[in-house]
Amino acid sequence: MSYSVGQVSGFTGVTIRTLHHYDKAGLLCPGERSPAGYRLYSDADLARLQQILFYRELGFSLEEIGAIMADPAADALDHLRERHRTLHEQIDRLHRLVEVAERAMEVQRTGVELTPGERFEVFGEVAFDLSYATDAHLKWGHSEGHRQSMARAAAHTKEDWRQIMAEAAAWRKRLIAAFDAEEAPDGDRVLQLAEEHRLHIGRWFTPCPPEMHCRIADDYVEDSRAFALVVPASEQRPGLDRFLRAAIHANAEGSRDR
Repeated sequence: MSYSVGQVSGFTGVTIRTLHHYDKAGLLCPGERSPAGYRLYSDADLARLQQILFYRELGFSLEEIGAIMADPAADALDHLRERHRTLHEQIDRLHRLVEVAERAMEVQRTGVELTPGERFEVFGEVAFDLSYATDAHLKWGHSEGHRQSMARAAAHTKEDWRQIMAEAAAWRKRLIAAFDAEEAPDGDRVLQLAEEHRLHIGRWFTPCPPEMHCRIADDYVEDSRAFALVVPASEQRPGLDRFLRAAIHANAEGSRDR
C-alpha cells in the first residue's frame, strides 16, 4: 500500500516540511511516485521512518542516523550503547543542576535580604555571575570546603558583607599598587598580600589550606568570572590575574618550607 506525504504526516505527526527535508538529505526517499509525480511512501518507507524517529528521539544527528542506516555492516548496538552512556552522563549533570537550584533556593531563603540599592552599596561593581555559581558548584560541590563556604556566605548579615567588602577593597588596592610598581610576585610584600588573601577566605568563608588556595588561584586565570569576584573589571590590568596566581603559588611553596 502507498501513502501520500500528507497522509504520512497526518498519522506520524512528522511535518511535511520535515519529510521533504529527509528526502533532500537522502535519509528517507519515497520509493514510489503518483502519476502526477507526487511522493508515495511504501510500508518499507514507513518502517524506515520509524527507525529514523527512534534514533532522533535518542538524540542522534541526521548525519549519524544516515551513517548507521547506510552501512549494512554498521553495528547499531554499539551506537546505542554509546548513546546510552551519553544520556546517563546528561542525566547525572541534570541531577547536579537540580542540586545547584535547590542550593540557590536555600541561600535565597536563609541569606541576607538586600534591596538592589543596598546590594550595589555593599558590593559595588563586584557581581556574582549566576552562570559561574552554577559551574563552580558542578566543579567544587563535592567538597566540604565549598559546602561550608556557601553555608557561611548565606549566614552573613549585611554588616558582615560591608566588612568583608571593605577588607577586600583595601587589600585589592595594595595588590594593584604592587603590580603597578612591578614588584616580583615572590617578593616579601606580595607574599604577605597572598597570605592575607588566604586568611581572609578562612576567616569569612572556609578554612583555606595552601593547596586549596592554589586551586582557587588557578581558577582566577582559567575563568575571568572568578577573577572578577576579586578584582572588578574596571580595576583589572592585563596580567594581574597571573601575577596573583604566581604570588599565591609562591606563598604556598614558602609555607611548605617553613
